[in-house]
Amino acid sequence: MKPKRSVDFAEQATSASTKKLHELSKLIRFSHTIFALPFALASVALAWPSHPVTLTTLLWILVAMVGARSAAMGFNRLVDREFDALNPRTRGWELPQGRVKISEAIVLIVISSLIFLYAAYQINVICFVLAPLALAIVFFYSLTKRFTWASHLFLGLALSLAPMGAWLAVSGLPIDLDELKTPLFLGLAVLFWLAGFDVIYSLQDFDFDRQQGLHSIPVHFGIAGALRLSGLFHFGTVLFLAMVGLSAQLGIVYWIGFIAVSAVLYWEHRIVRPDDLSRINRAFFDLNAYVSIGYLLTTVADLILNSGIGTGR
Repeated sequence: MKPKRSVDFAEQATSASTKKLHELSKLIRFSHTIFALPFALASVALAWPSHPVTLTTLLWILVAMVGARSAAMGFNRLVDREFDALNPRTRGWELPQGRVKISEAIVLIVISSLIFLYAAYQINVICFVLAPLALAIVFFYSLTKRFTWASHLFLGLALSLAPMGAWLAVSGLPIDLDELKTPLFLGLAVLFWLAGFDVIYSLQDFDFDRQQGLHSIPVHFGIAGALRLSGLFHFGTVLFLAMVGLSAQLGIVYWIGFIAVSAVLYWEHRIVRPDDLSRINRAFFDLNAYVSIGYLLTTVADLILNSGIGTGR
């Protein structure tokens, strides 16, 4: 029988480790994976008719997604920690409060980056070669608010790599440029979708960003102008999602999903207005979760109904 002191120490160590893992998961906002991951999986499904996918490849894609996103979020929180400590909305976050140490965040970034690079190596040559560039892009986004109002577009670019990278993970080499139109259109749809709702989300920090000399579309164009640009970005999303459907020759279920996604984006702009910003969080998380998950489900359903997955078209 173990001494009680040893048992208590083990329990305390386990509790501390669990608490630390919880703080790290909050640091990287794991729940926000719901934005990019469904589009990456939709890209896999769209590639499947021409490039059957193994379970091993799919698992490595998921590992790569988790690694890249964890590294990117950790880096974002690390480089923004001084601003976050001053911002009333973010001063309670993990790094400003010291619940996660700077050294721990650095270790998280390094390990997550290595996991991403190893997953890319396991997938195929083209993914491994492009992986450092992908990391550079997602890290660079976190610095853009210091010098350009187009930071929202850089965020969109960073997340647009998910569907394009997922396609390359499935297709590999050689690259068929004509076939590449579909993931390119999907990547552009994600770019403008993310940029559009990040503009809405950044309205919460309008006063703070202006005081600190940080750049954003709301600071540069004003709240009303920012909402108009956000709407324009989301119009771009709708346009490119339509081009995905046309280039991949998708069927009626896809177009039903397309209409539903378009309606949700329209509603997002109905509930956030220059004179009423009270529902920003609902527009940011809930509605955009419906967009990503709804798009994935209807795309996969259309491909299955049209024998596009597993059996070839």
